[in-house]
Amino acid sequence: MAIQTGQQAPEFTLRDSDKQEVKLNDYKGRNVVLLFFPLAFTGVCTAELCSLRDNMTTYNNLDAQVLAISVDSLFTLDKFKKEQGFNFPLLSDFNKDVSAAYGSLYENFVLDMKGVSKRSAFVLDKEGVVRYAEVLEDAGKIPDFDKIQETLQSLS
Repeated sequence: MAIQTGQQAPEFTLRDSDKQEVKLNDYKGRNVVLLFFPLAFTGVCTAELCSLRDNMTTYNNLDAQVLAISVDSLFTLDKFKKEQGFNFPLLSDFNKDVSAAYGSLYENFVLDMKGVSKRSAFVLDKEGVVRYAEVLEDAGKIPDFDKIQETLQSLS
């Protein structure tokens, strides 16, 4: 079941594309935009993350740290990040534990792929409480970034 607004966000530790450990707890005291995306190098995922990259000033001004998570390997995410010039961490949930904890895991994805992250967005306040949650069943859609930004504005 997906995480609901008002709940404490499940704590996690994942590695980023630079192989460094990243803990959700490291961002206490900041708002966090947590995005799960299905697969690096796919059209919709690339467009979604490029839109974030191009609007990073908005998120910085709202005191928000963006973290993007997929089940891709660290090596795939490193290449994806460098190719696209992403200015936020890409975290590997290769073992699928975090995607599952957030209710953001497809049992069956396209082409018989199992255990791929659902496209999802969560806004966490400075105490780690979920203030916005959107889990999309249709991987062709992207989260409502206007609502995400409105939620962040309401937290400042």
